[in-house]
Amino acid sequence: PVVLLIDESAKAKWANWSTRTLWTLIMIGGFFACVAAGPAAVILLVVMVQGLVYKEVIYLAAVPSKEKKLPWFRAMNWYFLFSTNYFFYGESLIHYFQHIVFVDAFLLPFATHHRFISFTLYVAGFVFFVANLKKGHYRFQFSQFAWTHMTLLLVVCQSHFIINNIFEGLIWFFLPASLVIANDIWAYIFGFFMGRTPLIKLSPKKTVEGFVGGWLMTIVFGMLFATFLLKYPYMICPVKDLRASAFSGLTCDANPVFIPVRYNLKPWMVSLIRHVGFRSTFVMIAPLQWHVIIMACFASLIAPFGGFFASGFKRAFKIKDFGQSIPGHGGITDRMDCQFLMGLFSYMYYQSFIKSSAVTTGLVLQAAIKLKGTEQMELFDHLKQYLIGQGLLDEESCVIMPPKEAWVS
Repeated sequence: PVVLLIDESAKAKWANWSTRTLWTLIMIGGFFACVAAGPAAVILLVVMVQGLVYKEVIYLAAVPSKEKKLPWFRAMNWYFLFSTNYFFYGESLIHYFQHIVFVDAFLLPFATHHRFISFTLYVAGFVFFVANLKKGHYRFQFSQFAWTHMTLLLVVCQSHFIINNIFEGLIWFFLPASLVIANDIWAYIFGFFMGRTPLIKLSPKKTVEGFVGGWLMTIVFGMLFATFLLKYPYMICPVKDLRASAFSGLTCDANPVFIPVRYNLKPWMVSLIRHVGFRSTFVMIAPLQWHVIIMACFASLIAPFGGFFASGFKRAFKIKDFGQSIPGHGGITDRMDCQFLMGLFSYMYYQSFIKSSAVTTGLVLQAAIKLKGTEQMELFDHLKQYLIGQGLLDEESCVIMPPKEAWVS
């Protein structure tokens, strides 16, 4: 029989509370420290978490007795992780740092042939897998092959979109992740003190009271926290330099979604707020504060189903947690099950409703590199004349190297 938190003995209940609270504060503190350290530290954190989750999930269905009889069993799992990461993270770096990779002589071949290289890496792993099929273990090997690819889809593919959120601006990583954390905390608090009605059989300790209370408080938290983050260019500026940190003094042209807009209040609203001491006839609200309501609702109402999915996983394999690496919380997967789904939603929502499309230096450079040498010189000449005409370039400072045929050794 399942005992809800509210019905547990006082000693057990408060022991669980203290352990869970302590490690929650430790994780939040480490999370904030990584964000302050800069985008490179955040990306490293995501990659590390992804690797740990992959390890916990991939070995869940492994059978040690059969592994020992199969050469290269574990190495093949990690090889497919490497090749998949090479493809996804390479795509992100090429897209967001085109102005670097397409002008560097060493990186240019890797950038222009990235997808073919990625395909070659995967095919090499596929051929190696087929070549190592062993009689008597076919069913086990093919089930592990399918299990590996399912894990890559659910973990690596979704973490790729989280990385893209970081490049668009740390706020698009930090805010959604914080909403999931806040929802988890508030749902636990409401369930701890008020939870009486079981919510879903997959997670028998989750209650309706915790679910609804977490939803309402996450919306309030999201509105307040978004207002706080809007003040810091470090959070809202797209990532252009991986060496930056919270102390770098970044500046940028803000996306319109971060700029407060004036909303005139209706007469009845003005009359209502005067009773609580406010005299203003308008309010300033940034569009982000409307968007964050949608994001908070997803974090509270939909993202938890990532946790329910993980609970079903654990029940299928008759385990309590994916691991014991975090006291009071279980394994890394037990904490990240909702974050992957939230990260994917944040990326799709941002690209669909918030991102302002614009021509970037990287996109122009990528197109220019595909031109022939003579066409590139023609483009350069036109651009040079334009810049000279605008007074942005000194004509005497422009020196064009002679063609290779004219070089003298």
